[in-house]
Amino acid sequence: MPDAKRIERLLADAVASGNLPGVAVAIASDSGVLYEGAFGRRSLAAPAAMTPDTVAWIASMTKAITTTAAMQLVERGKLGLDRPVAEVVPELAALQVLEEIDAAGKERLRPAKRPVTLRHLLTHTSGFSYEFLNPLMKRYKDARGIPPGRSCRNVTLGIPLVFDPGERWEYGIGIDWAGKMVEAVSGMKLDRYLQDNVLGPLGMKSTAFRISPDMRARKAAVHQRGADGSLKATEFEITQEPEFHMGGGGLYGTATDYARFMRMILNRGSLDGARILAPETVALMAQNHIGALTIGDMVSADPLVACDVPAVPGFPMKWGLGFLINEVALPGGRSAGSLSWAGLANSHFWIDPAKNIAGVFVAQLLPFYDLQVMKAFRGFEMAAYR
Repeated sequence: MPDAKRIERLLADAVASGNLPGVAVAIASDSGVLYEGAFGRRSLAAPAAMTPDTVAWIASMTKAITTTAAMQLVERGKLGLDRPVAEVVPELAALQVLEEIDAAGKERLRPAKRPVTLRHLLTHTSGFSYEFLNPLMKRYKDARGIPPGRSCRNVTLGIPLVFDPGERWEYGIGIDWAGKMVEAVSGMKLDRYLQDNVLGPLGMKSTAFRISPDMRARKAAVHQRGADGSLKATEFEITQEPEFHMGGGGLYGTATDYARFMRMILNRGSLDGARILAPETVALMAQNHIGALTIGDMVSADPLVACDVPAVPGFPMKWGLGFLINEVALPGGRSAGSLSWAGLANSHFWIDPAKNIAGVFVAQLLPFYDLQVMKAFRGFEMAAYR
């Protein structure tokens, strides 16, 4: 069982010291929730306490859910991992690779050497990038006045690649395009597809792109860390009138709900009688799909949004379908072969099939990979295994 007293002391201290405004956590196995708790406040500008059912922007923790939807459609033969995606979304038929953009905004582009596939999109090997992690893409979008992807405007998806598909790993908007593919072959908007096929069957009642009145009453604010280390609540919110539902990062949800999603993965695709994925599909998602490619440092191009995320020597990582996979065990923590990822506002999760345990840690502050948050998250994970 998790060391509840250690978790409570650690996270209460993180809140009391001002390092976290609030955090909600859950630890689960395939059979149920082992621990659930919350600490601090939903907003430093209001008195409401953080609770396990506090609604938060889970950002890129959306990616595993959208990937699940895409893999359902692979199971049904409506999508193929290695078919060119342009067969489903013609907008990706003539992709260009951006090689340079000069100070005057003049671009040098060339045709991509090969088509993008769904496997590329789901593994971040498509060539798509994020402007807050790629200086070349940041210059391109700034020169053209393209808003951040978080604006959920279609123009944000119409960007060139920064390398040829399959040639390296770089985090980017690929799973937003995977969400577009789900819509194209299902004939449903992504919000409806997820509700009918993933969120609803799993009983994730407080997870959605659109914040319902009930969810809003429990919603936490996103905070910004200042240069002096202080935290301030902001008005940030993903637009509630999007041009597209951001399959790579648009969902709001709770620690309680996400524990149900993680338990479905631990149960090899089912939960409480609801079959979401076939067992062999879950096994496929948990395999390395980038071969010999490596996941190195993620260097920030916008320090207000994200800190640098360094690769850890001796702790090699691969990417499955929707998940990061660690190839060796983390001392005192997750096993080799565990699945994980995170959300931009410092929410994190891991799923450890070998030890039948999963954990989720939901905070709401920027920049991503804030060192104080990471210290609290790592302590939480270690206590989960004590």
